[in-house]
Amino acid sequence: MAGMMIGAFVGMLSETSLNIALPQLMKVFGLEPSTVQWLVTGYMLVIGIILPFSSLLTKWFTTRQLVIFALIDFIVGAVISALAPNFALLLTGRMIQGIGTGMIIPLMFTVVMTIFPPFKLGAAMGMCALVIMFAPAIGPTVTGLILGKLSWNWIFWMFIPFLVLALIFSLFNLENVGHVTKPHVDVLSIIESAVAFSTLVMGVSFASSLGWTSPVVLGLLVVGIIVLTLYVRRQLSLTEPILNLSIFKKAAFAKGTACVMIDFSIILSSMYLLPQYIQSGMLLAVALTGIIMLPGGIVNAAVSAFAGRLYDTIGGKKPAVIGFAIAALGALMLLFANKDSSIAYVITAHIVLMIGAPLAMSPSQTFALNSLTGFESADGSTILNTLQQVVGAIATALATSFLAFGQHAYAGSNHAAAFTNGVHYGLYFTLALAIVGLLIALTFNEKKTAK
Repeated sequence: MAGMMIGAFVGMLSETSLNIALPQLMKVFGLEPSTVQWLVTGYMLVIGIILPFSSLLTKWFTTRQLVIFALIDFIVGAVISALAPNFALLLTGRMIQGIGTGMIIPLMFTVVMTIFPPFKLGAAMGMCALVIMFAPAIGPTVTGLILGKLSWNWIFWMFIPFLVLALIFSLFNLENVGHVTKPHVDVLSIIESAVAFSTLVMGVSFASSLGWTSPVVLGLLVVGIIVLTLYVRRQLSLTEPILNLSIFKKAAFAKGTACVMIDFSIILSSMYLLPQYIQSGMLLAVALTGIIMLPGGIVNAAVSAFAGRLYDTIGGKKPAVIGFAIAALGALMLLFANKDSSIAYVITAHIVLMIGAPLAMSPSQTFALNSLTGFESADGSTILNTLQQVVGAIATALATSFLAFGQHAYAGSNHAAAFTNGVHYGLYFTLALAIVGLLIALTFNEKKTAK
């Protein structure tokens, strides 16, 4: 598991660590927020396009082949980004990295579901969550310290030693899990999946700059919805679908998946908004921004490991309900922050949010997957991770849109106050997500899934 866990760690580190560098990259390349956010949403979009095929790939290639390819791909993407002389090449490198992350993350969860017995599944999933959530814990701080002394290029150079170490572990220690059966590949499903997810994410992303009534935005969203509908109907009719969407008929899986999507959106939207608020709203230095983000990040990682074990003892409902309630409180506290708020208050509000969100994450995920049996587990893992990235990309794009809307709605001329107002608009979205997640978690039926 070591190579996959390190690869997943770097993937999530790459997904979250760049948030703190966005203000600097906007200045270096002369970009607007709606453009620079593609470094986040574009990365997640590629992951979301690749993830649906992860289950199919495991039936065509061995675990070793997939993991080794993904790690080499990530290294190539990191080098391209580090050496990029312009934004276009930087974005290209980011999207190449997304291919590697999109392959490794579902592989890690699929292997865990395969090799661990049910009575150890909660603890094993908690360990995976710890690996993934430890990246956001240290990412902003490390990035802030790097940007305080070095250029943004070194963010990408930082990834490479970890990836090389993961590659060495995989070359010498990784064993194959599962069997290569080489089933039929439905090309039309692949095309529909790529078109549906990409047009939906692009439509929401362009809305922050073009407006929600723009013909381009409306056209992309309509195409995305139509193609997604066709994709879903095709998957339900095929004997060997790319994604086994029929498992959504199980209420526990549908509810757990919804909570995971909401929770991931809470984490990503807040982690996208908060570093920018600290730099452009509170007007603090980038190195200090990373330090302010550290306590909440550490709490996030610690609670992620603890929450996984909770499912084994008390089930998923209680930790999910409590987690969403605490996350709502944290979002509410951040809404009361302004450009003159103390650093201690912002840290406290962030810690509260980072207690709640991971407390709900792992129990909700295990609640969903534990309702499945046999081969459904791999399909469930793939669906969860696919939707997580696609919804995460859409949530980040929506947060950007609300940020821009809030800035334009501010009547005064103070740029810091206007930016803070924009952040508040984005946090209303985060708060609404927490409330919806809480309402869904209250409907969990423990009798069907608790061990």
